[in-house]
Formats: sequence, structure tokens, C-alpha cells
Amino acid sequence: MKPLLVLLALALARAEEPGPSADGCGPCEPDSCPAAKCRAPELLAKDACGCCPLCLGVEGEPCGGVDPAGRGRCAQGYVCLASPGDGDVGAAGAGSTRAGGSAGRCVCKHDFAVCGSDAKTYETVCALHLASWLSTHAGRSKVHKEHDGECKYAPMIVTTPKNIVNVTGSQVYLSCEVKAVPLPIVTWRKVTESPKGVKLLEELPGDRINLAVQVRGGPSKYESTAWVLINPLMREDAGTYQCHAKNSLGETQAESSIKVVEGKAKAGGGVMTKDGRGDSVEGTSK
Repeated sequence: MKPLLVLLALALARAEEPGPSADGCGPCEPDSCPAAKCRAPELLAKDACGCCPLCLGVEGEPCGGVDPAGRGRCAQGYVCLASPGDGDVGAAGAGSTRAGGSAGRCVCKHDFAVCGSDAKTYETVCALHLASWLSTHAGRSKVHKEHDGECKYAPMIVTTPKNIVNVTGSQVYLSCEVKAVPLPIVTWRKVTESPKGVKLLEELPGDRINLAVQVRGGPSKYESTAWVLINPLMREDAGTYQCHAKNSLGETQAESSIKVVEGKAKAGGGVMTKDGRGDSVEGTSK
């Protein structure tokens, strides 16, 4: 009888010991949890068992996959998308993992640029929210959305025109790249002086038959590139040229010069003038 009572007591003791639950979670031991150092407190969450802390993923961070602890979840506003070629291109909502065994990447649900109250353009509203969290926890003001699309700003010269030295009869061009929102109007002018020393601006191309002006969008978004082409180059084309850009928020300009010398082009791209001096050139000989 006594051995039977001992076996019954052991069975009861084992029944009272904590074991894995139906969802695979064992006993919670916070002291054994790995530390979670998140970029912002808003990204801190609990694992699938509600025990250990973890950091929710943001743009471009890995997510999904088979992980019993529930790591690899995306923050609010993101979805977990598989990379091309991963097979299952499913998506899961915020705070969850993607259905399927392979891992994906967290991507913002709203994939368009927004303008923040700090006058900065963010690729997505999710990026703005993250910047706002980081700003407030650094003791600065909160960043909120001003409007969809890039922030508006006055024109900026991205690439200034270069100074040119070339010979008569050659073909030369000047170019400048401008960035602004809204897109600016870009024009070319030749800068001269009146007999009294007053600065004069001649809009190009004017009535010059050897000069052409072209403006097109690019190379990047919200950029414009403007060229002035002179062919053939004549002595009267020497002087200062101005690239001018203007939109509703302001205007800017950049200047460069063209120096014209008598002579002919020499092999290797230099200029051979009458006195034999070689100069660098931009353009080609006709």
C-alpha cells in the first residue's frame, strides 16, 4: 500500500510542475530574456508569449519566418513583404509576421513622400513617424505631416556651369542643373555692361542664329537641366553667361564665362592659339 501512495504523490507533483502550453510557450522567466535596445520606445513590444521584450521592425528590416518567440514583427504602419523570388509573396499586418516560412522585409503601407513640419521630405509617412519619435525622445519638438509630396523650396543650383576657353569656329556648350519644388523656370542670359557701367541681361537665344537653348527635366526628380549651345563660336560670343532659375518661392543664378581665342584645335583636346599657348577646353572643334 505504501509504494502505491508514493507513486501517487510523485504523479501529483509532476502534474503541478509548469510545462509548455498549447501555444508552445513555456514558463516566463524575465531574467533570462535577452535585452532589447530599440531605436525608440514606441518600437518596444512583447514576444508572442507575452514574456520577453523585442523591437518591432521598421523600413527594410527583416520580418516573418518561423520563429516560436514571435520575433521579426513589423511596427505599426508597416507590412511584411517577401523579397522577389522567395516564393510566398504574402503580407502580414502591423505587429504580425508574414505567413510562410521564409523571411521578408518590413515595408510602409503608404509608399509616397510626405513633407514634415521640420521642412524635411520623408520617403514615407512611416519614416516621418520614426523621425518624430526620435525627435521627441531627444528632447526636441514632435514632427508632424504638413502635406503629401515633397516639401516646397526655392531653386538651388545643383551643378554650376563651367568656365570655357575655346577657339573661333568650335562648338561649345554651357549647362547647369537646378532643383526646386515646384519645378522652376530656367533661362540663360548673357551679362553685359552699358557704356555707363550698368549691368545688362540679354535673354537667350534672342536673335542669335549660332546659339540654341534647351531645358528638360532631370536627371533626378524635381530637377531641371538647361543648356546653351554655341556653334560656331565667334569672337562676339565671349563674355559672362548666367543660368537663372525661378519659382514661386524664390530665385537663384550662377555665372560662368566663355573666352574666345583665335586659333585652331590641336590633337588631344587642347587649344593652340596664335602664340602657341595651350588651354583646356569644353566642347568640340568644328
